Amino acid sequence: MKSKNLIQIKQFCVYHEIENTFITELNNYGLIQIIVDENEEYLEPEQLPTVEKMIRMHYDLNINFEGLDAIAHLLGKIEALQQNLNTVQNKLRLYEENQRE
Repeated sequence: MKSKNLIQIKQFCVYHEIENTFITELNNYGLIQIIVDENEEYLEPEQLPTVEKMIRMHYDLNINFEGLDAIAHLLGKIEALQQNLNTVQNKLRLYEENQRE
C-alpha cells in the first residue's frame, strides 16, 4: 500500500494535541475510516476536513460522539438535498429555455 499519501494517525494526533482514542471512536461510529498497514493506522487525506471539523465540534463545543454522529448524518442529508435541488433547478432552467424557443 502506498502509505506516503496517507496521514499517520499518531502524527496527526500529536499535531492536533488529541488522544488517539478520539480517532478510534470516530471510526467506531462510522464517521471516518481508519486504514491499517503494517500495524500502523492511517487516515486518507480526503478525510482531513471531516476529522478536523469533528475535532472542533467535540473539543471546542463539547459535543459528544452521539451528537457528532447525528450532526454528520444531518449534514449528509443536507448535502444530498442540495444536490437534488441543483439538479431540479438545472432541469427547470432547461425546460424554461426550451419553452421560450
